[in-house]
Amino acid sequence: MAACSQPPDQERPNTKAECTVPVAILTAHGQPSAPEAPEQDLADLAAQVAQHLEGWDVRSATLSTPGKLQSVAEKDAVVFPFFMSGGYFTTSVLPQRLEGIEVNIAPPFGLDADLAPLAARAMREAADRNNWTIDNIDILLAAHGSARGPMAAAAAYFFARALCKALPGPRISCGFVEQAPSIADAARHLPEQSFCVPFFAQAGDHVRDDVPEALEYAGFRGETLPVVGALPGVPELIARALQRYKAGQIDKN
Repeated sequence: MAACSQPPDQERPNTKAECTVPVAILTAHGQPSAPEAPEQDLADLAAQVAQHLEGWDVRSATLSTPGKLQSVAEKDAVVFPFFMSGGYFTTSVLPQRLEGIEVNIAPPFGLDADLAPLAARAMREAADRNNWTIDNIDILLAAHGSARGPMAAAAAYFFARALCKALPGPRISCGFVEQAPSIADAARHLPEQSFCVPFFAQAGDHVRDDVPEALEYAGFRGETLPVVGALPGVPELIARALQRYKAGQIDKN
């Protein structure tokens, strides 16, 4: 907990009241080949989250900047993984990086129950802008996936199921960068009234290069929306998640 000082009480001029404020740390993968821009993007997001968390100290650090996470961490801080799944980075990398610092690691962004309704709202608005009937469109979730374990794909399919409940009507499918079905295969026969939704927290190389290349190869004629982590309402969602976690409303185990 970060300490803060208050003005001395008028009746006790020689004393200083101290208080503590909750500390939250947003962390993301970043971009090892060019860490500066993702680091700044995450700092900007942390500042937006702080606007919805009065009395909190909200910090940020990507894993791509050596030593940054350890330098901003402190005892009892809540670390919020701005990741899409609860796999290797959440369960192994973060605890290793933070070894010796007694922090609390919240569930990752991509598994938040409020994320699918938020995305559904953005897709309805996008359909309205295009004068498309929401029940007649296709939605492709372009996700990372992994050849080394099931957690990344499981998170994408979990989100797809939640999105089906929040947005009944559209046909929803998944394609992956690093496993089958590939994004190109999943996009190949989609109609023009389709959205590709990159299931990523930040717009790194996969989103800038791999996803567009796969869509072009497939002849995709639809529209690509912003990454899920950049959709309107994400700062408020993260703020609510941190408040619930701090209040013990989310399982801390």
